[in-house]
Amino acid sequence: MVSSEPRFQVVEGWEQLPAGWAHPDTAAVAVDAAGQVFVFHRGEHPLIVYGAGGDLVRSWGDGEFTPQAHGITAAPDGSLYCTDRDHHTVRQFTPEGRLLLTLGTPNTPSDTGADHAAYRTVKHPGGPFNCPTNLAVAPSGDLYVSDGYSNCCVHRFSADGKLKQSWGMPGTGPGEFNLVHGIAVTPDGRVFVCDRENDRVQIFDLDGHFLDQWIDVQRPTQIVFDPQGWAYVSELPWPAGSITAAGRTVEAPEHARISIFDSQGQVLTRLGGPDPMTLGSFAAPHGLAIDSRGDLYVAEVAATAAANGWSPVGHATLQKFARVR
Repeated sequence: MVSSEPRFQVVEGWEQLPAGWAHPDTAAVAVDAAGQVFVFHRGEHPLIVYGAGGDLVRSWGDGEFTPQAHGITAAPDGSLYCTDRDHHTVRQFTPEGRLLLTLGTPNTPSDTGADHAAYRTVKHPGGPFNCPTNLAVAPSGDLYVSDGYSNCCVHRFSADGKLKQSWGMPGTGPGEFNLVHGIAVTPDGRVFVCDRENDRVQIFDLDGHFLDQWIDVQRPTQIVFDPQGWAYVSELPWPAGSITAAGRTVEAPEHARISIFDSQGQVLTRLGGPDPMTLGSFAAPHGLAIDSRGDLYVAEVAATAAANGWSPVGHATLQKFARVR
């Protein structure tokens, strides 16, 4: 660890939900320039908006999304891009829920030769989309979409939704993917892609040329950057005895965590411990966001984790970490 490693403190009970409301499987979280926190989850009231203090501002999206909400991105213009895995689309909305743009054809997966949501069965790349996962907005306004559970591609669109480029193949080599899961574009023009089941983050230029990879990660689900250029990566657990897509046998349990890297991929610190029920530890971190103060928000698919035996029932599905250094 380096001396400048960031420090955080968990803010218990931050979100203030009405009685009877819950977000038991929270796929993604985003924060806009005003500090509003948008929570995208797999239940009733699938898009919940909190104020900076955790107060409920509004909710929307009932009947709009499938039960596989997956990613949300707050764009610089204030709009939101919601990635709906089983709808096979990414849709742009106003903060109040008015539809602006649809990428992909609703309920129509592209041909990749894969079984539904089964990344190991992908036979060849396909167009947009087959179970997409997340979207990132480049400084130019171009949109980069990771696609995903039944595809092996990154797709690049213009701001008005015209497909410009796709890249990726199934596999373990440079530019090949086993579950393209999270994506970010940095101000200096690098595209970071969470290649989840290959235990790595691949780095490309804006035109999809491979530059580098970070391999000191496990099952990375999402990557975000703070204003100083540090990268935050959410990582799922590996149960002992698992065999990764790249053929590695997991000898001992590898617990879920958040890793924080400098801009060159050196680990600054890691959050989380082996007991997922301990405050500040994780069961299945799936989405990340950072606000203007440097506070970190972690969305967890806790119901999925419990169903898979990664954690007991009742784990937190949204945690806020206040930056203290």
